[in-house]
Amino acid sequence: MKVTYYGHSCFAAQVGNRTLLFDPFITGNELARNVDVKSIRADYILATHGHSDHVGDVAEIAKRTGATLIAGYEVAVWFGKQGVQKAHPMNHGGAARFDFGRVKYVSAIHSSSLPDGSYGGNPGGFVVETNEGNFYHSGDTALTMDMKLIGESTKLKFAALCIGDNFTMGVEDAIKAADFVQCTTVLGLHYDTFPPIKIDHAEATQKFSAAGKSLLLMKPGETNDL
Repeated sequence: MKVTYYGHSCFAAQVGNRTLLFDPFITGNELARNVDVKSIRADYILATHGHSDHVGDVAEIAKRTGATLIAGYEVAVWFGKQGVQKAHPMNHGGAARFDFGRVKYVSAIHSSSLPDGSYGGNPGGFVVETNEGNFYHSGDTALTMDMKLIGESTKLKFAALCIGDNFTMGVEDAIKAADFVQCTTVLGLHYDTFPPIKIDHAEATQKFSAAGKSLLLMKPGETNDL
């Protein structure tokens, strides 16, 4: 499965002939200044919650590409009012099937408001099951015992976990999260974008390695096979 990272918590997963884009925030991210948002393709956009650093480019990309937005109910409804024509609202514990596979909306501990201050519902994460492998996007979250349920039910190819600390899990809790979801390959998210979440890359990588896990810290625009 090819994965392209666009900075912060945004990445795209190529599943067959479908492109799944998560938490698009490129235009407002100085670290992603070399990424041309108008060149980004998407068949589906999955938004974990309503904060602007996760949905900043949802409307532009959805309108340009015709992508279907998959998000919590309140986020999906709000974007419908912004002119996004195709949306599939979800809520915690629910799963739905699409032409690329199955998506389950799972718990996250964080906050959620939309760019205009509207109520954004409860934040979440996604467990995505496909014929090319399964993966988990934690969204912005604290470490939770609920993650153990993911590990017990779904064999994951990789887990995309927030590691920046301050607003979300830091490195140590992300390592525990990887244990809980029983996954050794981790794509790091939600780090370096703002001063409070800057990390020491070498130290973070070493800590994951010492725990028997691989931490992938990709540059915006970089593509890897996972």
